[in-house]
This record gives sequence, structure tokens and C-alpha cells, in this order.
Amino acid sequence: MKICKLCVGTLLLLGTGLAVAERVPPGTEEEIRARLEPFGELCRTGDPCAADTATAAAGEGGMTGEQVYSQFCGTCHAAGIAGAPVTGQADAWQPRIAKGMDTLWEHTLNGFNAMPPKGTCMACSEEELRGAMEYMVEQAR
Repeated sequence: MKICKLCVGTLLLLGTGLAVAERVPPGTEEEIRARLEPFGELCRTGDPCAADTATAAAGEGGMTGEQVYSQFCGTCHAAGIAGAPVTGQADAWQPRIAKGMDTLWEHTLNGFNAMPPKGTCMACSEEELRGAMEYMVEQAR
């Protein structure tokens, strides 16, 4: 009979002297295996599964600029956290808009001051990120 490392470690740690058979979890081996099966997977940036994460969240067509904003950008830009220009406040956005859309795009991709690259949406496509950037600019006009 096989026993899990955790059970053996527990026996050693507690020093109970109980027989291994007395510490086996209830159920058949098949039921125990089923309980120990992973219930999901971790998808990190760079993994093949990461490319579809943002698109899958919004369905097959990808996310709109407003959806990306709501899910990833709004936390900071709605409240002005860490100096982020507040969405809809034209006076905060005008100096940034005056630098040109290319500069705003550069900041969107690479981050700026406290803003992380891609505003934390590492799985977003460039089209989705550009949509979010344009959504915020439109709100400031």
C-alpha cells in the first residue's frame, strides 16, 4: 500500500507510533486519487495559454477598449492612484494628450512612472490596449 508524503510526515512529526494503515485517509485509492487531482492550471505570461486569456474573458472577438479599461485600467485611473490621471478629467489629460498619441502609446506599452507596462494586462493584444488608451482619451475630451 502506498501512502502520501504528507501522511508519513504527519506520523513522524506527531510521533504517534500508529500503524500506517490507521492513518490512511478514508475512501478507495481511486476516490483518494480523484480528490488529489488538480482542479485548474496556472497560466503565466509567456506560457502558450496566456495568449488567449484576455480574449477568452471577453469571448471570441476580444475585449473592447471600455472592457479593458474596466478590468485593468480603471482601478488606478478612476481614483487617481499613484498619480494616474483620473478618467474624464480633461485638465489632467490635456498635457498628456498634447504630447501626442505616439507618446501615450509608448507609455501604455512600456509603463510610465508608477504605471506598469500594459497597465497590468499582459495578455491583452495591442489592439485591445490601443482601444483602452483611446477610450480614456475620449473620456477626457
